[in-house]
Amino acid sequence: MTTSTEAPRRTRIQMEKRELILEAALEVFSTNGFRGSTIDQIAEAAGMSKPNLLYYFRRKEDIHETLMQRLLDTWLAPLRELDDIGDPLTELRSYIRRKLEMARDFPRESRLFANEILQGAPRIMPLLAGELKTLVDEKATVIKGWMRAGKIAKTDPWHLIFSIWATTQHYADFDVQVRAVLGADRGGDGRFEDAARFLEQLFIDGLKPKS
Repeated sequence: MTTSTEAPRRTRIQMEKRELILEAALEVFSTNGFRGSTIDQIAEAAGMSKPNLLYYFRRKEDIHETLMQRLLDTWLAPLRELDDIGDPLTELRSYIRRKLEMARDFPRESRLFANEILQGAPRIMPLLAGELKTLVDEKATVIKGWMRAGKIAKTDPWHLIFSIWATTQHYADFDVQVRAVLGADRGGDGRFEDAARFLEQLFIDGLKPKS
């Protein structure tokens, strides 16, 4: 029994319809950006009528907000797993690998996020200044602790995190360019393993404490 303050539970069919809409919206938004996308385009991609779609989401903004919250939760999961009691180089190597796996497996989500940032993040600034900043500050403190203990070389932990983001997400946001430059021989699925080895060497070797 639900009380007046509880949201009614969705049926299985309702949940499936919402997921269908969100999947279609992800394709539309990641291709056209928020401003270039319409409810009609999303409804067509989802294979349903516009009135049917509006039963589940009242506005385009509501769909986009749901996608962005999910995206941020997924994107931040590897950073949340950075363990302060683990071996620093092992933890950072794992983080780089996880971020590259996400670039491989979730390219549309990455492009959706990049489009939002390029527009000045008008719809997700509270998430960036709140949840994202809090987590990055927390993990930067962990990294600074490793530095004080002499476990990794001293550097700026915030810019270290930014650099890992930039180099790993490049393989999603600029995938067409990467494959074109690498060519047919090197531009297949193996490009992610090649990238992982290179980035591990770049970051891990650079972070090893000076003897």
